[in-house]
Amino acid sequence: MAKTGTQTISRRALLKAVATGGVMSTLGAGAAAVAATGAVEWVSSTRGAPWRRPARAPTVGTFENFLKMDVMLLEDTRFQTIEGFGACFNEVGWLALQRLPSAARDAVMRELFAPGAGLNLNLCRLPIGANDFARSWYSYNETAGDFAMDHFDLSRDDQMQVPFIRAAQRQRPDLKLWASPWSPPTWMKQNGHYAMVPSFPWAPPNGLKPQQVGASGKDMFIQEARYFEAYALYFRKFVEGYAQRGIKISAVMPQNEFNSAQPFPSCCWTPEGLARFIPYLGRQMDDVGVELFFGTLERGDPAMFEAVLAQPEAARYIKGIGVQWAGRRAIPFIHQAHPDLRVYQSEQECGDGKNDWRFARYTWTLMKDFLRAGASAYLYWNIATPNGGVSTWGWAQNALLCVDMATGRHTVNPDFHVFKHLSHYVRPGAQRIDTLSISGFENLLAFRNPDGRIVVIVHNDMNEPQPLRIAIGTGKLVSATLPADSFNTLVI
Repeated sequence: MAKTGTQTISRRALLKAVATGGVMSTLGAGAAAVAATGAVEWVSSTRGAPWRRPARAPTVGTFENFLKMDVMLLEDTRFQTIEGFGACFNEVGWLALQRLPSAARDAVMRELFAPGAGLNLNLCRLPIGANDFARSWYSYNETAGDFAMDHFDLSRDDQMQVPFIRAAQRQRPDLKLWASPWSPPTWMKQNGHYAMVPSFPWAPPNGLKPQQVGASGKDMFIQEARYFEAYALYFRKFVEGYAQRGIKISAVMPQNEFNSAQPFPSCCWTPEGLARFIPYLGRQMDDVGVELFFGTLERGDPAMFEAVLAQPEAARYIKGIGVQWAGRRAIPFIHQAHPDLRVYQSEQECGDGKNDWRFARYTWTLMKDFLRAGASAYLYWNIATPNGGVSTWGWAQNALLCVDMATGRHTVNPDFHVFKHLSHYVRPGAQRIDTLSISGFENLLAFRNPDGRIVVIVHNDMNEPQPLRIAIGTGKLVSATLPADSFNTLVI
């Protein structure tokens, strides 16, 4: 079946068949005769009671009246294959987790990464050099003019990033990692500074001078072959250095948010500038067996990506695309034009540091939108922060969990539970399947795992309990009453 879009004709046919009672010919003549067997696993989360198994189990029956269902699962209409779920390894995250007693920290890492334990994180991101949740700004080579990378030094990462990743690997040895820079070394940039714009009024000053201010839509990386060659070698040294530490990098992206001038480490590129650099990077990555994805795209303009693909020397190296923030508006167009291209949602919107139920509801909306658009991977942003979540440049942001740096105690945030409703149950290799609303209930996602089980994630956004009846093409009808304002996962 097609990987994206919906089967419009078959969906209309099904709706007509349901309305006329002729759905049996659509599903198969023997569907209603199939006996309903096996229990349905159900987990529900509300603001005051996360991750509970309701006392009253769902009922499982067979189709009796096709007009008395809310949603039909169309198992034969399958979309993208899911590669996994993850988050980003940041220095401040490990700084926070180090405040936990060792037993508590081990338990947290198990809940985050161990297969079958909690979030099941299996596909994560790390920065190449500093990002806005580094303790301070740095690159691996600030020796100006060192085009041979003789002074490349990865030792800074041995303090925080490497121990953080190794702790995750102890729980999940097959953890998959990809990486991208927020900023190149400063001597490779037009303005000679990590940042692109001055700090906001409420944030600590970043030292950017007026003549160093950059802008979106301009190439702030020096557009010369020797700089491209040196920067591609910089990526290679990073990949090889991590491999020497027992950490394999599976993919890289050339720049985080390449069209955004930020008051923290950042670097703007034009699509044309990236198209010039990607062949240099692609050749180096091919030599070390690492995939190259385009990204990360943070704008809802697919033309930025198409401009790069239009250059054959760049296009031949691109195996996928990383998309975040407003880039979700570009995914449907990219997916339609390039249905076999892998799409990673590369960073969830970061929130405001309140870590409240309101934002958890928005997290669900983001996950639903990206996955419906065709993303094969979904990544949260901060794994952990100190309470308040303030970045080193002054923006309070959300995290899966927060640590009280004075007491060494941690809090699991609402986003964690909402994220877990998908990542705990949807396995790598699962395929998203189509759903057909009969009664107007569309606030859900459905997947078929490699073992054949169906996972349905549903948000009841009403302020009262909501009955839900899910019909499956095998003849099953699963019924449950969802608690008010709740997230639910049913495994069938």
